[in-house]
Amino acid sequence: MAEARKQQQLVGRNVPRKEGRAKVTGAARYVDDLTLPDMLHGATVRSTTPRGRIRNITFGDGINWDEFTVVTAKDIPGANAVALILLDQPYLASEFVNHPEEPVVLLAHPDKHEVERARRAVSIEIEPLPAVFTIEDSAARKEIVWGEDNTFKSYLVDKGDVDATWSRDDIVIVEGEYRTGAQEQLYIETNGVVAVANPQDGVTVWGSMQCPYYVHKALIKLFDLPEDKIRVIQTETGGGFGGKEEYPSMIAGHAALLAWKSGKPVKIVYDRAEDMAATTKRHPSVTRHRTAVTRDGKLVAQEIDFTIDGGAYATLSAVVLSRGTIHAAGPYFCPNVRIKARALATNCPPHGAFRGFGAPQSIFALERHVDKVARALDLSPEEFRRRNFIREGETTATGQVIRERVDMAGLLARAFELADYEGKGERFARENATGAKIKRGMGFASFMHGAGFTGSGEVYLQSIVGCEADAEGRVHVLAASTEIGQGTNTIFAQIAAEALKLDYDMIEIVRPDTSAVPNSGPTVASRTCMIVGKLVESAALGLRQTLRGAGLLADSYTSDEWREACRRYVEQHGALKSFSQYKPPPDVVWDEGKYRGDAYGAYAWAVYVAQVSVDLVTYEARVEDFVAVQEVGRVIHPVLAAGQIEGGVAQAIGYTLYERVAWREGRMANSQMTNYIMPTALDVPPIRVHFEETPYPYGPAGAKGIGELPMDGAAPAILNAVENATGVSFTHIPLMPEDLMRALGDEA
Repeated sequence: MAEARKQQQLVGRNVPRKEGRAKVTGAARYVDDLTLPDMLHGATVRSTTPRGRIRNITFGDGINWDEFTVVTAKDIPGANAVALILLDQPYLASEFVNHPEEPVVLLAHPDKHEVERARRAVSIEIEPLPAVFTIEDSAARKEIVWGEDNTFKSYLVDKGDVDATWSRDDIVIVEGEYRTGAQEQLYIETNGVVAVANPQDGVTVWGSMQCPYYVHKALIKLFDLPEDKIRVIQTETGGGFGGKEEYPSMIAGHAALLAWKSGKPVKIVYDRAEDMAATTKRHPSVTRHRTAVTRDGKLVAQEIDFTIDGGAYATLSAVVLSRGTIHAAGPYFCPNVRIKARALATNCPPHGAFRGFGAPQSIFALERHVDKVARALDLSPEEFRRRNFIREGETTATGQVIRERVDMAGLLARAFELADYEGKGERFARENATGAKIKRGMGFASFMHGAGFTGSGEVYLQSIVGCEADAEGRVHVLAASTEIGQGTNTIFAQIAAEALKLDYDMIEIVRPDTSAVPNSGPTVASRTCMIVGKLVESAALGLRQTLRGAGLLADSYTSDEWREACRRYVEQHGALKSFSQYKPPPDVVWDEGKYRGDAYGAYAWAVYVAQVSVDLVTYEARVEDFVAVQEVGRVIHPVLAAGQIEGGVAQAIGYTLYERVAWREGRMANSQMTNYIMPTALDVPPIRVHFEETPYPYGPAGAKGIGELPMDGAAPAILNAVENATGVSFTHIPLMPEDLMRALGDEA
């Protein structure tokens, strides 16, 4: 029994990563490591015009075009639309182009250098049409570039009676406008796919991706084939951050179309410049706040207008907008809230999923605005928040009653203690007053992030996970959730091993392959651990129940007894499998039409504190120290969990101070890592991570989601600190040195 007790203590331990050895030894095979016999290399010829009508395609001299496979829209056997939410984005433009990186022609050749030379020899003659490039021009309908009014999606959240508030004479009204820019995911490995395809066998693709079943769904429509004729296999994937959620459906379709026409395997792997220019990015946003508060600092009403730039096609803008909308009012109780939200079309490449999924944009605006409201009341930012933090039993903007224990004031106190917020704040104020050329400040943000799909999303998905035990007692976890560097394989193995009281090494994670694993939904939205991990736990327990029901296993058992029970079951009955399908927690109700109710089963809660310096000579803002305190339920793997927070904060520092997408007529002008600047190790401060644990009863071993959370709070904390240091309020990110120079030049 001592062995059994030891084996149960896997959750909360830093076990070795499941895929770690293969990665550090070079045994792991990424998509560009794959080579098939007679394989061709594919390339995409794109529009350079933001909007227009295709008049002619010319294949230039000096190229032996007979050696090439050429695919245009007329070669598509099924629907020329990427199946996702709306069927508006073509795989290949046939008559019109709507952004300057729109795919028009595909080429393939045995020599990848030759195919690149040929790509430059293809000319696409386009008659330009008027285009729009900004949220303001799209909202004003300067040109209608999508649908009837350029609106992909809109939401309205309405709680209480906001309109009755503004005429009251006992309130203070504070308004503000806040902007965020685009951000490139900059995953280590670019998008890539290998495809084989023919009418007899169907289509098989191997690729770097987050969501194999998204690709599966898209290819079914593209080729008009039955489900069993499409197979999608995830290769080792070098990061995703949302950028490999839906875009792999596009590149997989392109490789498969070339393979279908050529009859040979085709590989397409983007170089960094093409990946940055053509694929999805974080949605730019504009948010306007109008807030009513009593003079003693209590929120009365919040009116929020939240608008994101969706680019040329809908992609995932509706669900990004949804999450940003629901998080726009933050972790505060306010009796009257109205949030109007829109995703608008422009003639930039489509924007898509990125870690945080709309919440970083709306939370940035809120947490900057909350500091502004506090100043208007002559309250400290922390005191204003303390007076308005939501508590158990109160309702969010969507009317969701908070049933879990929430202690935002406790998180705030802990974060301040770890950061020495008050002591440093007083010292920096004294030092700044001396006229120092480097000014320092402290800032913080308080926020929450919902885990899992919004509202009825998880019910709609009906995710399924399986576990199978073989005759040797090894347990194989069957799920479509992907390992993209965040530790999925490791935590699934921990969860299954603890549920079964087995050794961690007895658990194996089956590679996501749509012919072998059920659809457990996409690897997005902080759902992998809380939602899918709970299904892993349930499916694993189902194996144990099956063995007990067969009279082969006692309530308590050793590893050897488990192996013997599995051997006998397989010998007597055949395959030993258990499947678990998602069921919502009790009392979770969401009204999609009214956009009210329980938006998420659970939230993670956090307070982040940033210490910054602002150099009045170079106009460089730097983050010198960072404290991240969060409550995420039970922590499955402390090192991996801390790594998620550290990585998310580092990514958010880039979003805030370094990463500016330079747009020119809808095209990314700085699509190289020499001129798109991201923070290096020298630019990232010590990130001190602290977890509070309040186990969530409907998560595996009490865990909630974690991956999206750290992207949300860093940007407002940093800009709040910049304002604390300089006395100047900045309302946009990225905040670049030239912005600081314009605002602070006279002071220097």
